[in-house]
Amino acid sequence: MHIPIDPVRFAPLTACLFKAWIRSMRFTISPNLDRVLALHASGQRLVIALWHDELFPIAGYGCVNIAGLMGIVSPSKDGQFVASLMESLGQTTVRGSSSRGGMRALLEARRVMDSENRMAVFAVDGPRGPRHEPKDGVVFLAQHAKAMIVPIRAFSDRAKVFDNAWDRFQLPYPFSRCRMAVGDPYSVTPEKLDAAALAMERARLKERLDALA
Repeated sequence: MHIPIDPVRFAPLTACLFKAWIRSMRFTISPNLDRVLALHASGQRLVIALWHDELFPIAGYGCVNIAGLMGIVSPSKDGQFVASLMESLGQTTVRGSSSRGGMRALLEARRVMDSENRMAVFAVDGPRGPRHEPKDGVVFLAQHAKAMIVPIRAFSDRAKVFDNAWDRFQLPYPFSRCRMAVGDPYSVTPEKLDAAALAMERARLKERLDALA
């Protein structure tokens, strides 16, 4: 007999386990994070840009240790679980992706950034890839919200890598060590975002994320 289980119902319990998992890890954090938090405290709008495969340690550290985050989360069922998990940890989410509800999500994200002074967290190659190729959404949000983009990478010494996943998702083991590299915040062009401008901004973001390795 098949018994359907909705993982969203277990988000509060999962949040407790997730918090314990993240707290068991040993993070080494770039000093640039202090500059980013100071900018946020001053009222500067910020968009945290990361690769989808490094989502677990970066979002995990942020959700557990930093207040005032807002995740841009896919409207899929998996996204609903992620949203419930983040909200159980006291953060906010906006639902939308490049293929479903993207523009509505960006407008809502801008509203939340304005009204609640939250930093947006954006897996820039998600939700389906190609891997490590930024999409346009983060550029549109940064320009529309007059926000600076902050590239962040995470490098764990021991992690399970899911080779069959499109992003080769990385799941750090409990008690592993993780180095988080935080790049310099920067602004996107104020010019019209035509195809050439978007291509330039995507390339610039990819270069900055890759340079953190």
